Amino acid sequence: MFDEFEFPKTGFVRIKQIIAPWGPIPVSKSTWWQGVKDGRFPKGHKLGPGVTVWRAEEIRALYEPVE
Repeated sequence: MFDEFEFPKTGFVRIKQIIAPWGPIPVSKSTWWQGVKDGRFPKGHKLGPGVTVWRAEEIRALYEPVE
C-alpha cells in the first residue's frame, strides 16, 4: 500500500516512483505515457537517453487535495 510520507516533497522522481504498484498514481506505464501525451499528466524532463524525471511537486498536485 502506498504511504504518502514515502513520496518526496521536492526534487525529481522517476516513473517507477510515480505509478502503481510503488507510486501514488494507480495507472500502468502505457496509460501514464498516453496521459503525458494527452496533457492529463505533466511532461517530464529528459536527463539523457532513456532517462526522464518529473518534479515531485507536480506529481503531488495530481493526488493531494487543494487547500
